[in-house]
Amino acid sequence: MIHDFDFNLITDPLLSWYSGHARVLPWRESVTPYRVWVSEIMLQQTRVEAVKPYFERFMAALPTIKDLAECREDRLLKLWEGLGYYNRVRNLQSAAREIMEKYGGQLPADYKKLLSLKGIGHYTAGAVSSIAFGIPMPAVDGNVLRVIMRVCADDSDIAKQSVKTEVEHTLQQIMPADRAADFNQALMELGATVCLPNGEPKCGECPWHSFCEARKQNLWSQLPRKTKAGPRRIEKRTVLLIRDGEKIVLHKRPGRGLLAGMYEFPNPEGHMSQEEALQEVRRMHLHPLQISRLTDARHIFSHVEWHMTGYMIRVDSLTREESGMLFVDIGDARASYPIPSAFAAYTKYLTALEKKF
Repeated sequence: MIHDFDFNLITDPLLSWYSGHARVLPWRESVTPYRVWVSEIMLQQTRVEAVKPYFERFMAALPTIKDLAECREDRLLKLWEGLGYYNRVRNLQSAAREIMEKYGGQLPADYKKLLSLKGIGHYTAGAVSSIAFGIPMPAVDGNVLRVIMRVCADDSDIAKQSVKTEVEHTLQQIMPADRAADFNQALMELGATVCLPNGEPKCGECPWHSFCEARKQNLWSQLPRKTKAGPRRIEKRTVLLIRDGEKIVLHKRPGRGLLAGMYEFPNPEGHMSQEEALQEVRRMHLHPLQISRLTDARHIFSHVEWHMTGYMIRVDSLTREESGMLFVDIGDARASYPIPSAFAAYTKYLTALEKKF
């Protein structure tokens, strides 16, 4: 248990291990507060390998906090397209604007000031404080919770904020003041590459092998313990790729709520038959000429799951103006309009269509 374990044991072997096993990552190659901050926001709920190309593209497009603060929303969302959880990038921009106003365009080297910025919680404030500024503050995410609860064989529920707070307090007591960045990153690295979340951990490669209680007691499959969330709500949708020659219909979602401000294909609720889909298009004041069935798809959000069926529907260009719908060039739809990855199974058809013209 966390109260009975001697956490002074973990520091030296962890730092020695990290010196020889730290992955080469883009945000580690050139460490600046801005790059650390953006990488940490991107890495929330997203795998490291998936983040790499997005990070490089984002930094090339918006190399400074000023650039981020001034970026148009559509372009910003397009740069984020595929990473999901779009409120992250909206909060990132809100914080950038506050940094421009209050701190002269520089992230403050102060944990509490970082914590006050939109979208920055205790973990991100700790990560930026320690990695960018060398401030000895803990950064406790899912990886860190897992390795700590396993090494001391604590079965407390990590879904509880009180447990996370206790882990933060424990780590702050043992964090070396001169190696705060390495300490926090080493804990994250251990959880990401050795003490794995899914499947058997690589105990033979772990610097804590000799004293890890979960290994000694064969408890790794039971730890950490986390209360399961309730079942996701299922929503059925019919995705309509409505095209007129080289143009496709897009719709901008409302400024609030799920996927706020993103562009999407029309996707009325329910699974429609071909005739129902054609009727839906006629209700849009468009004249359908041809319909073909597309693949079924599923996309999982935090609390809702979309089960989608789809149709490609070609319409008569004579009714385009009457409909008032947004028709955009297929190439522009792919290149310039932020379309959520929820529709990835259908955006692939745009590539095929583009090749025809």
